[in-house]
Amino acid sequence: MPQSPIPTTEVIVAADCWQDQPDAEEVIHRAIVAAAETVDADVGDAEIAVMLTDDDGIRTLNSNWRGIDKPTNVLSFPALQPTGPRGEDDAPRMLGDIAIAYETMRREADEEQKPFAHHLSHLTVHGFLHLIGYDHETDDEAEEMEALEREILAHLGIPDPYADRERTN
Repeated sequence: MPQSPIPTTEVIVAADCWQDQPDAEEVIHRAIVAAAETVDADVGDAEIAVMLTDDDGIRTLNSNWRGIDKPTNVLSFPALQPTGPRGEDDAPRMLGDIAIAYETMRREADEEQKPFAHHLSHLTVHGFLHLIGYDHETDDEAEEMEALEREILAHLGIPDPYADRERTN
């Protein structure tokens, strides 16, 4: 059986505030598929977990893992990748985990006058790119990552999420 180039994605709803977004899981799956089909990375036969949380939950993660005691919109936790050969009976490899905070994401979408699903797609793509090694610590890295985000989101019919802002760093 040929392996899919798309990672298996499990969405875990960890906060009740997500209940008013019944399409969130579908939006996330579409964003992961578009990203996996666009990037040049080996993401097939792998798994991703996406946790839909609230500001309190992501603040705890941000504090514990990054030492920043405040909520944020999305966090990514890339998994360590095995170095040895994979066997037929091995469990799927984990690409990592993504956590998305409802309140922060909702506030950003409202402030930027973007549809909630568009912003959720963008944050999902952003988190996915972090899992496969992209970052935005330098201007060059940020430009490369943002260009890829634009390309992936365009495949989903979503306008450039950076069009209305100037680069600040």
